[in-house]
Order: sequence, then structure tokens, then C-alpha cells
Amino acid sequence: MPMIRETILTTMNAEGKLHVTPLGITAEEDGWSIAPFYPSTTLENLRAVPYAVANFTDDALIFAACLTGNKDWPTVPAEEIPGARLAKTLAHAELAVERIEEDELRPRFFCRVVRVVNHAPFFGMNRAKSAVIEAAILASRLTMLPREKVEQEIAYLTIAIEKTAGPREREAWDLLMAKIDAFYVAVE
Repeated sequence: MPMIRETILTTMNAEGKLHVTPLGITAEEDGWSIAPFYPSTTLENLRAVPYAVANFTDDALIFAACLTGNKDWPTVPAEEIPGARLAKTLAHAELAVERIEEDELRPRFFCRVVRVVNHAPFFGMNRAKSAVIEAAILASRLTMLPREKVEQEIAYLTIAIEKTAGPREREAWDLLMAKIDAFYVAVE
């Protein structure tokens, strides 16, 4: 099984507009692969400007906020590729697309690592942060997963939130629960 790292990915379109989104990237022997779904802004951007920045952050609120519409996070220019990184991230990797493996659902962009920079210390794992990330993945796939599975997963993840969440994780959780609730209200 491949290792997937949950990141905040930044890409840029041909006009220079930045797109910020949570996306898991897959470790490859000599870099990372990015597999955005059709249709998506990330997919269009990678075709137009074949570079991306993987932002490695432990701020679960950024993941939740991006999935619920807030993609306006402070950024600074990337150093060696076209694009930008989050201003506040633990580390980032600047990536250059070297080849594309086409697929009808999720083409894969195989990327070479151009630069990796550490910006801040990592102070360890937190179950609530992990629960938010898992809930964010569920929230991004509501049209693909059975409601019963989503509800079972959320019930289990709630335990970590109740036991270990700080204010940012609680805010992130609340954003995601509102998104999930609104989805099911709309389909009923």
C-alpha cells in the first residue's frame, strides 16, 4: 500500500491565480504523485502550470476551512518554482511535474521534489487533529460514500474530539459537521 501524506496543496493557473486545497499526495521512489479528481481546479492548474507546493501542516482548521469554502490563507512566493506556499506551515516541498499518467477519473501527476524547507517545529501527534483530517476526507466524499458509513465513522471520530481537541480542532470539527449536516438535509 502506498503512503499518502495529507497536505494543503497550492497550485496556480496560467493567469497566476493561486488555488489552495487539501489533498493527499502519494510517496513515490523519487518524489510524490498528485491524483486530483476530474473535474477540479487542481487538475486544470497542473495542466496549465505543471508545478505545485505541498504544505505540511498540523493545523487541522486549514483542512476543514478549505473544504467548507475558506481558501484564503496567507501565502508567500515559492523560492524555486512558479507558485506560492502557506505563510504558516511546518514545512513545504516545491514540486515539478515530470510526467502524467492519464486516467478517466484521477490522472496522476508524478512530481520531482525541487526544494524542501522546514519552517517550524513539529510538537507531536494529537488525536483530535487526526480525527478532523479523517472527517475532512469523509466530507469531501459525501456523494461517494453511503450515509451509514459516514455516520459510523463520525461517531467514532467524535470520541477523539471530545477527549483531546483544543479550540482550533473544535472549530474545524464544527465546520465539517455543519457541512455534512447541510449535505444530508439537502438530499432528503
